[in-house]
Amino acid sequence: MPSSRFARRRQDSPTDPDARISVKPGKARKLNYLSQLSVDTAHHVITDIRAYHADGKDNQQLQDIVHRLQRRLWQQGMVFENCVADTGYSSGENYAFLETMGLKSFIPPHGTYKGGPDGFEYIGEHDRYLCPQGKVIPFTKMFKDYRTGTKKKEYRARKHVCTDCPIRSTCLGKSAQEKKFSVTYYREEYERNNERVNSPQGRYMKGKRQSTVEPVFGTLTQFMGMRKINTIGLAQANKVMHLSAIAYNLKKYLKFERKRAESGAGRLALKALAKSVLQNLFQASMTHRNLDFRF
Repeated sequence: MPSSRFARRRQDSPTDPDARISVKPGKARKLNYLSQLSVDTAHHVITDIRAYHADGKDNQQLQDIVHRLQRRLWQQGMVFENCVADTGYSSGENYAFLETMGLKSFIPPHGTYKGGPDGFEYIGEHDRYLCPQGKVIPFTKMFKDYRTGTKKKEYRARKHVCTDCPIRSTCLGKSAQEKKFSVTYYREEYERNNERVNSPQGRYMKGKRQSTVEPVFGTLTQFMGMRKINTIGLAQANKVMHLSAIAYNLKKYLKFERKRAESGAGRLALKALAKSVLQNLFQASMTHRNLDFRF
């Protein structure tokens, strides 16, 4: 009989080493694969889908998805400007990455994000904070958080600054001698993203995501055979997901063909997009070498 220590550490299956135990609040722990997909909000066409290990986080796959999708659309003479996703894809690294790719992010931040302590004012020109009493808290160093692996910036006041402060006891507590705190290295990227999310366009984008991506994912799990993967290995799981996406896109294309197009240009654009996506998804489902979409 295996020890309890070994049982707690084991997170994979002896018959399917690529499957991982996923943990979500309110759901049972079981072996799963993680499916990531992207959807064109104009026509509800699946533009990308791929299987990942289920023990990873959503924000760890965003950059891989964007690279693959941008390359595919570029080959067809198409570009995308806005990246809309839920809070699970939020991270400072992702915000900075999307800006370097020329994309506008509309990704709500985690509820734990703070641009600094309450009541402290950030002075971007000198990269420092002012406390409620007007004292300067300068930047001291940049470090990497060993728990999360993210870069952070430390701000620390000199000891004499807090010596005679009237709010010392409430601000520092009992044991601290000076004010010290850390803030994410990507504070400016967070703030620019938050401004977009809270804008009228951001609220519109949130509604678009809820009315496009979520129904598509529900359709795949309920009607396209993605509720349960009856294969072994990540490569085979990829094939199931690609074939499900092909079936979905074909139904979408056939429904569009039966409707009278209001604009010939719009019809041609959708046909080009559908044809490109179907071809690439089909190639990916038939060969291991094309599973990463490097074509």
